[in-house]
Amino acid sequence: MLTLSNDRAGFGRKHSGALKVRDFDFEIKTVADDGTFNGYGSVWDVVDSYQEIVARGAFTDSLEQINAKGRPVPILWQHQSSQPIGAWSNLKEDDHGLWGDGAILLEAGDMEKRAYAHMKARTVTGLSIGYWVRESTFDEKTGIRTLTKLDLVEISLVTFPANDDARVEAVKFKLAHGEMPTEREMEKFLREAGFSKSRAAGVVAHGLTEMRRRESERDATNNPALKAISDTLAGFTL
Repeated sequence: MLTLSNDRAGFGRKHSGALKVRDFDFEIKTVADDGTFNGYGSVWDVVDSYQEIVARGAFTDSLEQINAKGRPVPILWQHQSSQPIGAWSNLKEDDHGLWGDGAILLEAGDMEKRAYAHMKARTVTGLSIGYWVRESTFDEKTGIRTLTKLDLVEISLVTFPANDDARVEAVKFKLAHGEMPTEREMEKFLREAGFSKSRAAGVVAHGLTEMRRRESERDATNNPALKAISDTLAGFTL
């Protein structure tokens, strides 16, 4: 079995109306020949880099609904809905967080075999959940938002560890769901894509920053400028 253990929380989105993701590091102990593993998809009471924490019991209602439907939560590759690679089972909440058993469907195709190979080689070092925020509270004194009720959508295997919110997938994920990447995210992405520091900063300062100021709609498909960036990023792969 592959055992995953959380080290620290990754990133989230502050807008309750948008699909969010949260990353975790994990440690590979063993990899089963049949592609099975287990671990925590989320942990309680850890403040992430966006000053958010997941409260104990946040997934209770969602898990009941998932069990009632009888459909497993998918394992996605890099949060790409077009690339399911397996399924989660026995998802439950315990004193530490959201625990589950995962299985990569090795006979399904090349993507599944690729994911399995990366897990064995320890080149995939992240576990990330996708979810909707249903209820949350905000402490004005501490600036911390507590997520009290979440709808679980998927749990992905991702390439990079927690808190690396500048990776290509993070920027593409935001744009695909109608969100604007931060200036820091976009600048670091451009640097990784080959732009010089000054050029990347210039693009962000004269393009993205102005677009963020004008942006009033969440739907990227209705915004030509956002759609252009999203289409451009779609051509980049890791």
